[in-house]
Amino acid sequence: WGPMILGHAHPDVVRAIQEAAARGTAYGAPTAGEVELARRIVATFPSIEKVRLVSSGTEATMTAIRLARGFTGRPRILKFAGCYHGHVDALLVRAGSGATTHGTPDSEGVPEGVVSLTRVAEFNHADQVEAYFRAEGREIAAVIVEPIAGNMGVVAPRPGFLQRLRELTSAAGVLLIFDEVITGFRVARGGVQELTGIRADLTCLGKIVGGGLPVGAVGGRADVLDRLSPSGGVYQAGTLSGNPIAVAAGIATIDRLSAESYETLERLGARLEEGLRRALRDRGVRGAINRQGSMWTLFFGVDEVRDYAGARASDVGAFGRFFHAMLERGFYLPPAQFEAAFLSLAHADDDVDAFVRAASDALSAA
Repeated sequence: WGPMILGHAHPDVVRAIQEAAARGTAYGAPTAGEVELARRIVATFPSIEKVRLVSSGTEATMTAIRLARGFTGRPRILKFAGCYHGHVDALLVRAGSGATTHGTPDSEGVPEGVVSLTRVAEFNHADQVEAYFRAEGREIAAVIVEPIAGNMGVVAPRPGFLQRLRELTSAAGVLLIFDEVITGFRVARGGVQELTGIRADLTCLGKIVGGGLPVGAVGGRADVLDRLSPSGGVYQAGTLSGNPIAVAAGIATIDRLSAESYETLERLGARLEEGLRRALRDRGVRGAINRQGSMWTLFFGVDEVRDYAGARASDVGAFGRFFHAMLERGFYLPPAQFEAAFLSLAHADDDVDAFVRAASDALSAA
């Protein structure tokens, strides 16, 4: 449960929720807490000059897509296979573990006419993006990407991939949207943009900025955000957006995250990765471990996973057996290798070591 970077029911977060609830659970207008959370987000992400709080990561990506179309006057969106951006109709194409073909929706109830404006490239394959830009560049409003994929399992960008996206979009007048719902405040305080120095035009954030409570945010260039109503013609609204309890939990969470926090998470992640690699080697099990900081995934039956096709080529049945074997040993993993697993600041070396011992045992049993 990635948003719980401090662990569940952290005392500071619980206290902030209680104090906020005592003042009132919802209002019909913005609150001081909403402004304070927005200030923290803007101070953390250099690419975010203005921010609009919404009620979920899905609402953040939905708003970003509508905003990109309104700002550019273009209809098409380019996304990447295996990247999930919430249950937005236009983005439910080859999202996460859905085994679909180009232009076909992953869900019933999504008309093909809606996704006909969505183009799909393979993650880490910039040449496919270049091909789309040559053919339809003047029709593309935005490229949206998880800068570190977390919904086909954890898959990192190849060196130069994100920079190439930035170059292509800038040259074509296309907005670059980083969906950092998972990675924002997770892989670093400023997300992937802090790690790489690459600035997106729009950034989507999710539950971690609400301490795990329902909240989301879309932020970015001031000239783009100014197109949102009421200052501009792109409509967006949310009765419960910026809810005072959620923003209080988010402020309490963000204020506890320091450079030392991320050093701890990296150390724990490296300890887990090393232990799992040793367990695989000792048990003679073929597998690939993908890790970025405190995010990780174990893929069975493959040597590496760099894109959605590689993730789908992994052994689903082996992961299922491993999942149940670990559950029997007291460790609850994501139920599929198409989702990221997370460490939190509530974990310690002993927890990681116990996990590795259980995994070694589970590998022999599975």
